[in-house]
Amino acid sequence: MADGQSANMDEQALFSGTQEVAPDRRFDMAKLQAFMEEHVDGFSGTVEAREFRGGQSNPTYALTAGGKRYVMRRKPPGVLAKSAHAVDREFRVMSALGDTDVPVPKTYALCTDESVIGTWFYIMDHVEGRIIWGNEMPDSDPEERAAVYESMIKTMAKLHAVDHVAVGLETYGKPTDYVARTLNRFISQYQEPETMKIPEMDQLAEWLPANIPADVPPSIVHGDFKLANLVLHPTEPEVIAILDWELSTIGNPYADLACHCLPYHYGPDIEGGMRDIDRAAMGIPDEDAHVAAYCRHAGLSEVPDWFYYMAFMLFRHAAISLGILRRAEEGTAASEHARKMGLRAYPMSAAAMAIVDTMK
Repeated sequence: MADGQSANMDEQALFSGTQEVAPDRRFDMAKLQAFMEEHVDGFSGTVEAREFRGGQSNPTYALTAGGKRYVMRRKPPGVLAKSAHAVDREFRVMSALGDTDVPVPKTYALCTDESVIGTWFYIMDHVEGRIIWGNEMPDSDPEERAAVYESMIKTMAKLHAVDHVAVGLETYGKPTDYVARTLNRFISQYQEPETMKIPEMDQLAEWLPANIPADVPPSIVHGDFKLANLVLHPTEPEVIAILDWELSTIGNPYADLACHCLPYHYGPDIEGGMRDIDRAAMGIPDEDAHVAAYCRHAGLSEVPDWFYYMAFMLFRHAAISLGILRRAEEGTAASEHARKMGLRAYPMSAAAMAIVDTMK
C-alpha cells in the first residue's frame, strides 16, 4: 500500500464516528432539551449528545431523541474573533438552499441566546450516509471513484446555478470584485513585516493584482468544496448533502472551482495531494476532465481565465499557510503539525508561479 493511501486510511479512522463530549465542550443538557422542545418541529423524547470526531473549527454534535437523529453545530467556547465561527451564516445559507435542488441537510432552529449552552448554535437533520476523508477514496474501486467525482462536480455546478437573490441571500456577501478584495486582504497580510518572505510570493503579489480578469456573474460559493465536506449516499456514488458552510459567501464561481481543484497541484508533501498519483488507474478524472465536466453541467464552453484562477487560489492558500507558519514560529500555534501546515506555502507558491510563467 502506498504511503498516501495509508495516511488517508488513518485519517478516515481518526475523523470518523463520534466520541464522548470533551469536558471543555460540555453544556447544560436540560437547557438544550427545553430549547429543542420549543423550537424543533416534531421533537420528542429526551435528548442525548455525543461529539463528532474530526477537525471541525465549530464543534459538532450527534444528538438523538425520540428515535430521531439531529446534528448540532456551535461556536467553540472562549473568546473568539468577531467574524469567526459564523454558525448563523451556515444556518442561513443552508436554510435558503432548502427548497432548491442543491442537497443540504434540513435546518430546524438557530439559537443566538448564549445562556442556553454558552455559545450560539443551530440544529439540523442528521443525513445518513458516508463521509470519506481522503481524495483517493482508498476503499473504493475505479468505477465508484469516477461516479463520485462526477456527482461531486455536478453538485458544485448546481450550487453555482442558484439565483442567490431569489433565495433571499442578496445581502450574504458583496457581489463584485471578489478576486480583487481577496487579493488585497492576503497581500496585505503577506506584506506584514513579521511574515516570512518567499521570492515567488513577492512576484505573485505584484503580478496577480495587475492581471485580474473581468468580473463574472456572482454566485453562492462554498469556499471549501471537497470530498470530506460532502455526505455520500450509504451505498450509491451520489452526493446527498453538502456540509461545513463556514467559508461560504457570494463570490466568483470560477474561484470556488479553482479552490476545489487545488489538490491537482499538490504533491505528496501536502495532505490530499493528487498531482503524482496514477489517477487514470484509480478512476479519478484529471483536472482538465474535471473542469470539462463542470462546464458540461454548468452549460459553459470553457472556464475563462482558468489558469489565472488556479494561480490566484494557490497564492491565497500559500498566504494562509504563511500565517500559520508565523504563529507556529511565534509560539501561538506551537505544534509540529502547525509548522508542517505552514511550510506548505513553499510548494504552493512555487506551483502558482509556474502557472503564471506559462501565462506571461
